[in-house]
Parts: sequence; structure tokens; C-alpha cells
Amino acid sequence: MNIPDELRYTKDHEWIRSENGEAIVGITEFAQGELGDIVFIEIETRGETLEKDEVFGTIEAVKTVSDMFMPVSGEITEVNPKLEDTPDIVNKDPYGEGWMVKIKMSDPSQFDGLLTAEQYKDLIDS
Repeated sequence: MNIPDELRYTKDHEWIRSENGEAIVGITEFAQGELGDIVFIEIETRGETLEKDEVFGTIEAVKTVSDMFMPVSGEITEVNPKLEDTPDIVNKDPYGEGWMVKIKMSDPSQFDGLLTAEQYKDLIDS
């Protein structure tokens, strides 16, 4: 299982990468594996400012539909344009081309309170 050390994670299986006050968010390899083949992703929150743990979109797989939650508070500045035509890119490359949204963080200190790779690994192994 790939759990990159440079990312932070949530108990809901989102990952986040912080870059100069902006953050890129996606779902983990574990999450996409549990969901199965992803067939549709709906994110209609671009331009909105959401609080940590609020739903920013949904992801539909063959097995189920799941909400995606904000790992930190902030404004959604961009939605991955590739998701509309090729949602299965999340299955193929969840930490790269399969990212979900970019966020301008309201409170960058929230990033430090998220799970480290080691903590996330402990969570999914338990």
C-alpha cells in the first residue's frame, strides 16, 4: 500500500499536500481500493469557502457513493478538470493525476493537526 510520507491524511481517507498556503486534496490509495471502480465524481463547490470536515463533493463507484470531506478549512479554487471525462484516473493514480481539488487554506495550522503517514498507516491497519 502506497502512503507517501510527505502528505497528511484524514480519518475519512483524504490526503492533502500543502504548497505555500495552497493545498491539493485527493483520496488515498486505500480509499479508492475500498470503493472499487470509480465511475463518477461530483464536485460543485468551486469558489466556495468550506469549513474543515464539511462535504465538498461525492464520489460514485460501482459499489457505493461516498462523500468527500474537507481536510482543512478554505476556499476551493480549482477542481481537477480530468475528473469529468476520466473519473477512473483516481483508481490509476490517486496521489498524482487523480487529485480532486485545490484549496486556499483559511488556517494553514490545521494542516499540522492531520494524520502523518505513520498515523494513517496505523489507522487502516487496525
